[in-house]
Amino acid sequence: MTAHRFATPILAAAMAAAIFSACVSTPRKPVVPPGPAPKPTPLPVGWWKGDGVQGAPSIVVDLSDQRAYFYKGNQLVGESKCSSGKKGFGTPPGEYKVTQKNKDHRSNLYGVIKDAEGGTVTSDADMSKMKLEEGHTFIGAKMPFYMRFHGGYGLHAGKVPNYPASHGCVRLPHFMATHFFQNSVIGMPVTVRE
Repeated sequence: MTAHRFATPILAAAMAAAIFSACVSTPRKPVVPPGPAPKPTPLPVGWWKGDGVQGAPSIVVDLSDQRAYFYKGNQLVGESKCSSGKKGFGTPPGEYKVTQKNKDHRSNLYGVIKDAEGGTVTSDADMSKMKLEEGHTFIGAKMPFYMRFHGGYGLHAGKVPNYPASHGCVRLPHFMATHFFQNSVIGMPVTVRE
């Protein structure tokens, strides 16, 4: 019986030491899985929820985010990635209005030059810097669903990489340009912000 009374305090002391040592052990570093860090979820190319929504239309183009936003009244009804003017051809920030709509617009400055046989002479023609030679023809680049908002600048369907790549216009993916065009009106505000 005496041995049992003596063993109980020793056992209790050993358990307390084990618990205490677990509490003061060196903190473990978080386990990081091997390999590259996970990539952030990409933003969608675009979305539209404006059918049947009432309100005055307006467009906001954000140059730093390369995104275009369509509003009806104060309600955001569509968002699209876009591609604005590249270096040397920047899209000018400011407050504008849609002054022209043309579903089948072609550029009068940028396009291709063809020879008399139809062969391509220049595939990236800039008519502000070039002259046509005799027998050559200029064919302006297609700019479908064009919405002019300032001088020669407009929104339209076109190639949309994830960076500024145009000659100053704001390109939208074809399916988003269709929504923006169908819901835009002459005189509606277009804000281009940096």
